[in-house]
Amino acid sequence: MNFGGSMPANLVETTPSAYAYPLLIKQLLLTPLATTPDQEIVYRDRLRYRYRDLRGRISRLANALSSLGVGPGDTVAMMDWDSHRYLETYFAVPMMGAVLMTTNVRLAPEQILYCLDHARVDALLIHADFLPVLEAIRDRLATIKRFILIADGAPIAESPASFAGEYEALLAKASPTYEFPDFDENTRATTFYTTGTTGLPKAVYFSHRQLVLHTLAVGVTVGSHPGGQSFHRGDVYMPLTPMFHVHAWGFPYVATLYGVKQVYPGRYQPDLIVKLFVKECVTYSHCVPAILQMVLSCPEAASADLHGWKVVVGGSALPKGLARAARSRGIDIWCGYGMSETCPILTSSQVRPEEQGVLSDEEELAVRCRTGLPIALVEIKIVDAEMNELPADGKSVGELVVRAPWLTQGYLHDPASSETLWRGGYLHTQDVATRRADGYLQITDRIKDVIKTGGEWVSSLELESLISQHPAVAEVAVIGVKDAKWGERPLALVVPRPGHEAELTAEALQHHLMVHCQTGHLPKFAIPERFLFVAAIEKTSVGKTDKKLLRSKYGDA
Repeated sequence: MNFGGSMPANLVETTPSAYAYPLLIKQLLLTPLATTPDQEIVYRDRLRYRYRDLRGRISRLANALSSLGVGPGDTVAMMDWDSHRYLETYFAVPMMGAVLMTTNVRLAPEQILYCLDHARVDALLIHADFLPVLEAIRDRLATIKRFILIADGAPIAESPASFAGEYEALLAKASPTYEFPDFDENTRATTFYTTGTTGLPKAVYFSHRQLVLHTLAVGVTVGSHPGGQSFHRGDVYMPLTPMFHVHAWGFPYVATLYGVKQVYPGRYQPDLIVKLFVKECVTYSHCVPAILQMVLSCPEAASADLHGWKVVVGGSALPKGLARAARSRGIDIWCGYGMSETCPILTSSQVRPEEQGVLSDEEELAVRCRTGLPIALVEIKIVDAEMNELPADGKSVGELVVRAPWLTQGYLHDPASSETLWRGGYLHTQDVATRRADGYLQITDRIKDVIKTGGEWVSSLELESLISQHPAVAEVAVIGVKDAKWGERPLALVVPRPGHEAELTAEALQHHLMVHCQTGHLPKFAIPERFLFVAAIEKTSVGKTDKKLLRSKYGDA
């Protein structure tokens, strides 16, 4: 690619003996191993070891895989809960020159089969909990030659037939030293599948260079913020985003670079998450709204002091009702934004230093729930259908398009969809947004989720945020349903808080929304005529509200 046009080349001169320093994932280990080698990594209530042990286990895993024939260019898939083992694969597999495929264990077996075959996986590391899934698809797997069992401490007489061995046993036999080579920083390091609303899952992929730059940019953004809403070397980190999903938003790489204590909760169990938070003095996490709601609602959380817990919420819009509930418990909560195709982090809604202590509680809550400001090295535009940039006036609505050095360069083995993704030289997010004069972005909907009623647009996200602020509402989703008169009308699906079922009526919610109409926050025509009270709202495999399924289920209700 010619970035300079007709400009003459003026490249720096290179001394033959100079080290070129490729941006490889292995370089992220240099600082923590030199400065914090005795820092802890914790797995549930079962295991703890130190960074110096992490380096040895990374080498052991690389040696074990190498002895099984895994080499540069091969793809190694991981099916595990969030664990120290996952962290080890984040480093060992790419550092060998191989590709790590993080497998979404919440997909249906047929989808997992498709993803493993489409990625041309050579070796599979699989937790014993997922063996039934493997047995259902194993005879149809086209490319996998090697299987490694993760027993996770459970007693096993022997590995299943045709397995190369058990994870810990293989590591125990392997050497703790491995000379990880240098290679081109643009070598593919990871791949995983994003489940869209139509068709088969699509594979995104990222290079060493992209992952290192994403780590540095996120670290600069979250680490340079004064006061709260920051991530620094004094924090204790516990991810609550699945490690199969966009590298757990990239934070395990940031945490490792920082050399902070890391706590991995395994399979998500709300009471255990709270116990780990208390016991290990956790201060920094990230999750989708549904996970935070689940944690706050569990019995163990009722008596726990949650002050000092910094939580970034992403994957879906942060409802003000949930944000207010978290703040009332002492949680320092704010919104981040990104998507699978973007590695993922693009924005963070931290309160500006000059606004801290100046804004009212409600004004600050509104800032925390915005989509946020671009992080370092990210260029974002709001454009119309012809790619013309719209004014930053907080009113002009268009698609959010982006450039950054870590965006997927396409979909694996899918050139047509890749060109659509990158139409006009910007990555198209399919998110509808506005930009304020002060730079803050606000996503108003997905293009496919926005509701058009009587020729006017209604934001399902704005309705959800307002309805969530009713004290009797636990969770809400708004979808558009066909209407003979208006084309579409909003339908609100509402989960009542336990014990509040009787007081939560359609009339009560309409009155609640009418108050927001009177204050100018909502047009009257946006108030739904219909509310359905449900026991639960269906989620996707990564914890987002599954609006495609909701439209299919309730579109004719």
